[in-house]
Amino acid sequence: MKRWIAIGLVAAGSLWSGTTPEWSQWAGPNRNFKVAARPIAKEWPERGPKVLWKRPLPFGSSSVATDHKRLFTMYREGDQEAVLALDAATGRTLWEYKYAAAFLKGMNMSTGPGPHATPLVVGERIYTAGVTGKFHCLDKKTGKVLWMRGLIEDMGGSMMLRGYSNSPLLYKDTVIVMVGGAGHAIAALDLKTGAVRWQGGDFANSHSSPVLINVDGQEQVACVVEKAVAGFDPHDGHVLWSHPHENRGGDITSTLLWGPDNLLFFSGAYQGGSRTLRLRQRNGATSVEELWFHRQMRIHHSNVIRIGDYVYGPNGDFGGTLYICTNVLTGEIRWRERSMVRANALMVGKQVILLDEDGVLYLASLSPDGLAVKSRFKLLENLAWTPPSIAGSTLYVRDRKSIVAVDLK
Repeated sequence: MKRWIAIGLVAAGSLWSGTTPEWSQWAGPNRNFKVAARPIAKEWPERGPKVLWKRPLPFGSSSVATDHKRLFTMYREGDQEAVLALDAATGRTLWEYKYAAAFLKGMNMSTGPGPHATPLVVGERIYTAGVTGKFHCLDKKTGKVLWMRGLIEDMGGSMMLRGYSNSPLLYKDTVIVMVGGAGHAIAALDLKTGAVRWQGGDFANSHSSPVLINVDGQEQVACVVEKAVAGFDPHDGHVLWSHPHENRGGDITSTLLWGPDNLLFFSGAYQGGSRTLRLRQRNGATSVEELWFHRQMRIHHSNVIRIGDYVYGPNGDFGGTLYICTNVLTGEIRWRERSMVRANALMVGKQVILLDEDGVLYLASLSPDGLAVKSRFKLLENLAWTPPSIAGSTLYVRDRKSIVAVDLK
């Protein structure tokens, strides 16, 4: 990789020393793009928040996972994909592992070659997925390959138009992966060996990552599959319930948002639309009630934040977008904001950090009364579709050519 210039170094005290869980997976500790409050600024100076370091990074849509000391992400060069470990304090490369990953027949990667999925950090190991379905377990300190499985070529998984995109999910001593296909919509792999513990479901895959939910005391893995959303038993993979959801345009659907009120919200692009389901479970049987559905909110590749009874996210496919507030119980559109283009959000306590696709970083608050921008700063120069990650008060963002660490204090 090219040499890079450090703009600054993270002071030792900048790395979070509290008890907040690490951002060790896609969408943060609870897979909902939220972390607990910590000391960050309530507004930024005109020059923006302090950039701690910045360095070049080849193309990749993978967001950053971290154990606080190290950052893990992925990129692509030519017909190779790479898993990369960086020093969190300086951005220096600690190691990288490259492997052959020529696109499979039928893939159309014109909107970006990936990788799309975000690494999962578990103990001394990390787990990664590339666009061709190559799933690796690596030693997080050295990058040594401990095991690998081909989710598409070896296990017969679904070949997605834009490439495999699903980020892995930890469950006890297994890693749960989306596979797709008859008998193996999802699978659980042994963390240590990669052996298949179980497979289940007859659904083809989508681009959405699974989440772990608890329905009236029963743990379930919920995921969007082709033309449906479904719940699986994480112990053996059998299907607990499913509900139709007609995805269009490559099954691009937001990550499921689960609430303590047993409400499950999700949204899809290209006329897929949004809906909220209420799940109830009794004696192992789950009932599904659709509260509402409409196509006025269509999330493309950005994320959604839920605050109270409202969800917030950008509506629109390619072309113009509106940032929308929707009542999760009724589907009522509370407001539409035209001043912001497509953006990903991360919530820190009650404050919201947004990164739009033009590389503008916002410090804001969201409420049913509107979007209140406190500060904004042009941080990145290239198209930015990757959601930001946070560890302590340090924010990590990337666009198609670089990665940046920002001090939010």
